[in-house]
Amino acid sequence: MDDEAIGTQVVDCAVKVHTTLGAGLLESAYESCLAHELAKHGLEVKKQVPMPVLYDNTQMDVGFVV
Repeated sequence: MDDEAIGTQVVDCAVKVHTTLGAGLLESAYESCLAHELAKHGLEVKKQVPMPVLYDNTQMDVGFVV
């Protein structure tokens, strides 16, 4: 699957989740539902992946997640 097809799947799934749930829930609810939708469409999903910060040639594990 090329990048454009993956992007289309992601947007379609995000719209479905938002349309189904509506506004006002916690981010964690949308995250879990979106991960579920993406997995149903055969996409590999990783949630809350740690991302270190590189500062002064030193890796700082400061708790950022993507």
